[in-house]
Amino acid sequence: MTTGSSSTSDTARPPASDAGISTYLGQESALRAGRLGTAGLLLSVLAATGPLMVVAGVMPTTFAVMGVVGQPLLFLILGVVLALFSVGYAEMSRHVHNAGAFYAYISRGLGPTAGAGAALVALVAYSALQFGIYGMFGFEVSNLCATYLDLQIAWWIPALVAVLAVGALALLKIDVNARVLGVLLLVEVALVVVFDIAAIGDPAKEGLSLHAFNPDTLTGAGVGTALCFCIAAFTGFEQAPVYAEETSRPHILVPRVMFLAVGFVAVFFAISSWALTVAAGPSAIIPTAQKQSAGLMFFLTESRLGTTFTDVVHVLFVTGMFAALLSFHNVVSRYAFAMGREGLLPAAFGRTNSSSGAPGTGSLLQTAVSLIVVVAFAVTDGGKTGDPTAPVLQLFTWGGNVGALGIILLMAASSLAVIVFFVRRGAGGVQAPRLVASGIAGIALLVIAFYTVKDFDVLVGSGPGSSLNWVLPGVIVLAAVIGVAHGAFLRSRNPEAHARIGLGNEAFQLEKAAATPAEQ
Repeated sequence: MTTGSSSTSDTARPPASDAGISTYLGQESALRAGRLGTAGLLLSVLAATGPLMVVAGVMPTTFAVMGVVGQPLLFLILGVVLALFSVGYAEMSRHVHNAGAFYAYISRGLGPTAGAGAALVALVAYSALQFGIYGMFGFEVSNLCATYLDLQIAWWIPALVAVLAVGALALLKIDVNARVLGVLLLVEVALVVVFDIAAIGDPAKEGLSLHAFNPDTLTGAGVGTALCFCIAAFTGFEQAPVYAEETSRPHILVPRVMFLAVGFVAVFFAISSWALTVAAGPSAIIPTAQKQSAGLMFFLTESRLGTTFTDVVHVLFVTGMFAALLSFHNVVSRYAFAMGREGLLPAAFGRTNSSSGAPGTGSLLQTAVSLIVVVAFAVTDGGKTGDPTAPVLQLFTWGGNVGALGIILLMAASSLAVIVFFVRRGAGGVQAPRLVASGIAGIALLVIAFYTVKDFDVLVGSGPGSSLNWVLPGVIVLAAVIGVAHGAFLRSRNPEAHARIGLGNEAFQLEKAAATPAEQ
C-alpha cells in the first residue's frame, strides 16, 4: 500500500536502468535510459512553447481579438493554476514512468478503458498542434522569400521540406535533438529579452505603467476566451513525463523540470506581454494590435531596435517554429511507441531504432501523416475561398485550437486520475495537500475547457453559425469515443492486453518475473 511519495506498491518505479528489460525484450523494445539530464529535458519541453511564436503571434491576437489589456495578469493566474496541476501530476510521475504520460496516468487512476480513450486524444491533440504550425511555418517562409529574395514560392513547399527535416532529426538520438532544440530556444529567448529591455527602456507616453496587472482589466466577455489563447502558450511543460524513460533519475528530474517550466513560462510571458503594453501604451495596445495584427511586435521592434534587428527576428521567428515542430514530433512519436508497446497500436510501433534508441516507427508514421495533411491543404489552396492564404491560416488556427482543447481536457482528466490513484491506494491522507491542489486545478481547467468550446467561433474566426464550431471540437470527442471503444474491445477480447494499458515497461517486468521460475 502506498503511504507516501516514495513508497512502492504495484505502481513501483521501474529500475533506473532499462538494461534488464532491453535484454529481455531485445534492443528495439525499450527507450534508452540516461539520455537526458535536467538541462536537456527542460530545453526539450520549453521548445514546444515557442516563445517567439507566442510573443509575436498569440499575444497580439489576444490583445486584438479579445480586447483584454490584462493579458500579463492572465499569464500569472494561469501559472498558478498549472502549478497546482503540476503538484499532483509531478507526484504521479514519481510512481509511473511511461512515454504515454497522460494516458498512462489516466489508465492508472481511472482504468485502462479510459486510458485508451486518453491515448487517442493525446495522439490527435499533439498532432493537430504540429500540423497547425506547419501551415504557419510554410506561410512565413514563403513571405520571407518574397520579401528578402524576391522569390515567389507556394507555402506548401517549405512546409513539406520542414516535414522531411523534422522527420530526419527525430530519428536521431534524443540528446542530439535536445541540443538542436536548446540552441534554437536560447536564441529565441535572447531575442525576446532584448525586445523586452528595449520596450521597458523606451516606453510610450504613459511610461512604465503597471495597469496591465490591475484586476480591473479582467472584465468583459473576452476574458474567458483570452484564457483559452493564453493557456495554449503553456503547452509543452506537461510533456516532461513523456521523456521519463529516457532520463537517469525520472523521479527527480521530471518533477523538477515541470515546475521550472511552468514558472519560467508564466513569468517570461507575463513580462513580455507587459513589455508590449509598455511599448504601445496600455490605452493604445488594443487599437495598435488590431491595426498591426501579427505584425505588432515587429512594428514596435523596428522603431526601437532598427530594421536589421527586426529582420533577424523575422528569420528566427521561423526557426522557433521549427523547434516547436520537432518538439511536438518527438512527443507524438513517443506516444505512438507507448501505444504500440501496449497493444493500442500495431506492435511495430512499440519498437525503437537499434542505433539511436528513437521510436523510429512512430516517427515515420507522424512524418507520413504530416505529409498527407500538408498535401491535402495544398490541393485545396486558393480553392473555394479564392484566397490563396486561407487554407494556411485555417491549418494553423484549426490545428492550434483543436490541439489546445484536447490538452486542456487531458489535464483535467489527469487531475481526477491523480486523486483516484492515491485514494484507492490508501494514500489519501498523506497526499491530501496534493490531492486538493489537483482538485482545484481540475475544476479551473474544466472552466477553461467550457469557454474554449463555448467561444470556438471566436477562436477560429468562423462566425456563430458555422458548422466548424461543433465539427472541430468534435474531432477530440470522436477521438475519445473511438479510443474508449477500442479499450472496451480489448477488455472483452484480450483481457491481458487490456490490463497492460498504462503499465509500460512494468508489465514486461512482471511477465519476466513470472516466467523466470518456470524456466528454472
